[in-house]
Amino acid sequence: MSGELRVNGARAALVAIAALVALAATLPGCRGNGAAPVTLRFWAMGREGEVVQELVRDFERENPGIRVIVQQMPWTAAHEKLLTAHVGDSTPDIAQLGNTWIPEFAALHAIEPLGSWLEGSTAVPESAFFRGIWATNVIDGTPYGVPWYVDTRVLFYRKDLLARAGYATVPQRWDEWVQSMEAVARLGGKGHYAILLPTNEYTPWTIFGLQTGSPLLSPDGTRGDFSGPEYRRAAAFYLDVFRRHLAPAVPGQLMMNVHQEFERGTFAMYITGPWQLGEFSRRLSPAMQSSWETAPLPGPDGPGVSVAGGSSLVLFRSSRHKPEGWKLIEFLSRPEQQLRFFRSTGDLPARRETWRDTALTSPPHMRAFADQLDRVVPTPMVPEWEQISVALQDCVETMVLGAKAPDSALAGLDRDVDRMLEKRRWMLERARRAHAEAR
Repeated sequence: MSGELRVNGARAALVAIAALVALAATLPGCRGNGAAPVTLRFWAMGREGEVVQELVRDFERENPGIRVIVQQMPWTAAHEKLLTAHVGDSTPDIAQLGNTWIPEFAALHAIEPLGSWLEGSTAVPESAFFRGIWATNVIDGTPYGVPWYVDTRVLFYRKDLLARAGYATVPQRWDEWVQSMEAVARLGGKGHYAILLPTNEYTPWTIFGLQTGSPLLSPDGTRGDFSGPEYRRAAAFYLDVFRRHLAPAVPGQLMMNVHQEFERGTFAMYITGPWQLGEFSRRLSPAMQSSWETAPLPGPDGPGVSVAGGSSLVLFRSSRHKPEGWKLIEFLSRPEQQLRFFRSTGDLPARRETWRDTALTSPPHMRAFADQLDRVVPTPMVPEWEQISVALQDCVETMVLGAKAPDSALAGLDRDVDRMLEKRRWMLERARRAHAEAR
């Protein structure tokens, strides 16, 4: 009898120990004591993929139960690789996506809707981000990404040439801006222009349309609206700039060396983005460094909007570690981490409070970006937008070079865009019929 009691007592002790071990495994801070850590796969592009490794090491020290494997890939291969991974059910847990890619991957049901994650988070408040940038991640009211870094376009200009022409700053209305460009062109003489508007860069043509209030596409995103009155106003403006010989009307492939011709004074203004800050500092001579500046874009009736760009962080639906992936997104979204990322890459931070740091307030060329980011709007949230942008670029080149009249060219562009969006119309019509039948 005493032997049975000893056996039963031993069994009871083993059961109690097993129960304690199981309980310990569920308690915060207990994971990692012999248990394998959760492994997150994080895909990032270009220089960002290299720099983020440093931030990830700090995240792992803060979260010893999570290990992050960062896979760096070139931007040129990233889109195709992500699509292939989705088709093959081998997507990462989280990834960096250019914010113009968000609609496509949301339409494919590849990325996780973030509404519930944001509702339960105090680390990623929507109000902490630039309004127009945040909007690039929202489709039909549902957020799918968190802005990681931002970019937009402003005006880089020769302030010495503008001053010689009688202007202390860049005017903020189109009509006054054109007057300043005429003064600069007169000052330069033959072979000199006020502004470079390359026909092989589609972003300016998009921006001018957004500035006139053009939706660019129909409200439901199923047809082009480039022949509408708003975009025709934009086209009339920029074509007039070419007609006045304020910009060189040459095909994109014949563009000159931008930095060299800017220093020579061949043109005095150029619409471009934050990556050019480093390029202008490196490629212009030391003597030229005090002669250039940046300014927010002029608009039809006052300060104009610009395009909302950048990259966002997304969770993939197929991830088995969404809570841990969301924790990494929260970590990378902290203001202090965004500042570290900016200092390492030059990528502009997405959180507004970081722009109060001296690293962003002291450099004079940064002020225009801080101002412009309060006036940015997203391009149409359809997966086909990049394809549409290229068609817009081709259309503008035909108008600038005189191959087609504006009304004919823009009507033709709408027809081309309608064909690109044919599948979208079919899908929306199918969804409407299904909804009607369900009622």
